[in-house]
Amino acid sequence: MNWSGLENLLSGVNKYSTAFGRIWLSMVFVFRVLVFVVAAQKVWGDESKDFVCNTKQPGCTNVCYDHIFPISHIRLWALQLIFVTCPSLMVMAHVKYREGKDSKYVKEHQGSHLYANPGKKRGGLWWTYLLSLIFKAGFDSAFLYILYRIYHRYDLPRLSKCELFPCPNTVDCFISRPTEKKIFMLFMVASSAVCILMCVLEMIYLIVKRVIKILKIQHEKERQEQAVSAAQQVWKAASATRDKFNKKWKHCSKNGNHMQ
Repeated sequence: MNWSGLENLLSGVNKYSTAFGRIWLSMVFVFRVLVFVVAAQKVWGDESKDFVCNTKQPGCTNVCYDHIFPISHIRLWALQLIFVTCPSLMVMAHVKYREGKDSKYVKEHQGSHLYANPGKKRGGLWWTYLLSLIFKAGFDSAFLYILYRIYHRYDLPRLSKCELFPCPNTVDCFISRPTEKKIFMLFMVASSAVCILMCVLEMIYLIVKRVIKILKIQHEKERQEQAVSAAQQVWKAASATRDKFNKKWKHCSKNGNHMQ
């Protein structure tokens, strides 16, 4: 599988991501894709060939292998990486849509822009970005749960018992290099867990930043309203003082006329 194309495609997401998003993308390609391509595929390359059961009954080894490995780790991790990285394309697609809309607006309105910065996370793009984080964390969590359920708490025993048909009785089956495979599996699980943590932290960061911004806008609005209210009160007080002064002036003027 050509992972370099996917890496080049997702590298464009970096300029639209927060610091947590950049750490997440680095972890995906350094600790997951790179380990998957360079080491994991070689470690699991012999899982079917070197799987041995102490029986010569035709079909027994194949049935036991299918029972112990219902889905290959390599194929499961490949699916996981594809599902986890695809939500980032939602953000890129939304930004491209904004850029196209902005360029059309510029042509129709003689140079004025619809978006000052199409990649800035505001309005619908903020929700798209948040939704992509939810999808990434959800896919990673789902695949970790599937791996946990299929492989019994992320365990690969050296010896497995199998008594499925057409095995004549309970046979012993042996996995090739179980310790090495278990270490790689735990490493991939830990990497996925850290990526989930990065997604959760980024979601918290986005939500807190949005809430602080809304509170600042409300505070600024309240301050402006208070300033307007204070100005109105000052104007009313000044008007009342002026009215009192005018009344006194008129009264004094009347008294002066009577005296004359």
